Amino acid sequence: MMKIKILGIGNPILQDDGVGLHVVERLRGQLNDANIALDVAYTGGLNLLDSIRGFDKVIFIDAIKAVNSRVGEVKRFPMNQAQALHSSNPHDVSFSEALLLASQLGETQLPAEIIVIGIVVKNITEFGEHLSKEVAAAVPTAVSLVFDELKNT
Repeated sequence: MMKIKILGIGNPILQDDGVGLHVVERLRGQLNDANIALDVAYTGGLNLLDSIRGFDKVIFIDAIKAVNSRVGEVKRFPMNQAQALHSSNPHDVSFSEALLLASQLGETQLPAEIIVIGIVVKNITEFGEHLSKEVAAAVPTAVSLVFDELKNT
């Protein structure tokens, strides 16, 4: 049986940056499968590697900035097509850079498939625990995309 991890990434006090956490919270009451782990991460880069080791597939849910996209738009793409999931820590590398480094160092327990469900955001620098109206409205769409991804596994 395939082991899957769904990981919401974000900062709960930087408004729209916490959208991944909100999506995972919605999923908590709807998923009951021993082969699917739900988790959240408040950091990116190298710190994420340990949390995904040993899984066959990982679905990241994160706030993204995208040119020519409207706020609240939800996008699905494989990790290898991600420009670079940002690292909010200036002393860390992006997650895509961390993956590359791990594979160059011979890491063998990373997932074969990593999917990103990104929600286009506008406000990730102002403090606040609430999502903007447009981003909050995108949460159910992101939840549906996670279920679609699980069906196709």
